[in-house]
Amino acid sequence: MNSRKSLLLRAVATAMMAGSLGACSMLGGGDRARENEQYVDEPVAELYNRGADQLDRRRYALALASFEEVERQHPYSSWARRAMLMEAYTHYSANQYDDAIEDAQRFIALHPGNESAPYAYYLVAVSQFERILDVGRDQGTTERALAALNDVVRRYPESPYARDARLKLDMVYDQLAGKEMEVGRFYLMRDQELAAVNRFRTVIENPNYQRTSHVPEALHRLVEAYLTMGMTEEAQRSAAILGHNYPGNEWYERSFTLMTEVGVAPVASEEAERRGWFGRTFGAVF
Repeated sequence: MNSRKSLLLRAVATAMMAGSLGACSMLGGGDRARENEQYVDEPVAELYNRGADQLDRRRYALALASFEEVERQHPYSSWARRAMLMEAYTHYSANQYDDAIEDAQRFIALHPGNESAPYAYYLVAVSQFERILDVGRDQGTTERALAALNDVVRRYPESPYARDARLKLDMVYDQLAGKEMEVGRFYLMRDQELAAVNRFRTVIENPNYQRTSHVPEALHRLVEAYLTMGMTEEAQRSAAILGHNYPGNEWYERSFTLMTEVGVAPVASEEAERRGWFGRTFGAVF
């Protein structure tokens, strides 16, 4: 059990102990004190519904205490399995993503064939997804979100969770492509054109990145880098691919202006196609 849940249980236990001690002093001790210390077995539906009600009220600590009590008092019931998932969802609702992931993975480990297993996998994925940091930071969380979302799609391709996971995958790929762009721009500003080209080509050639919003800029940055390195034909080729796939795009206008300023003539689509520039080098999209 993780530290947060342990702290929660200790807090609940302390509160229960304090209540018992207060009752003992009022009743006069002895047998009546021991009576207050006796274990109270509550109906499982009452415990579960209390937790659900507390969750609706966003009283997450109290909701968790009720769901955990369901597991403790009725460990072999179907209610305990439901409560286990509700613990994961409660942690997710409270933005406690590590705990949500741990609870969901515990459910998967104990009940891999349960009908709610797809939801547990999805809860792991969405918890990873919502922890994605901004593009300027380490993308380890993004990679974990990518793996978890793909796991949902692979295991349960026809489920509603898979449909939502696919939408989130597009956002994750956009995030990863954005990271490549940031690093590429960093190299470009420091006159490390070859390293920059490798990053921009990754955005263009990776099939998962070709659907992202970063492709037009990546092609324009290639034009910049190739012109700086004196690779005129490669610059023309990148500009032609940009104009062919994104006509009227602001990045193509920038490339056209840049090439005109340095005296390099853009190549028309017909000529580019004759030269085979719209082939497979940059992927099927192009």
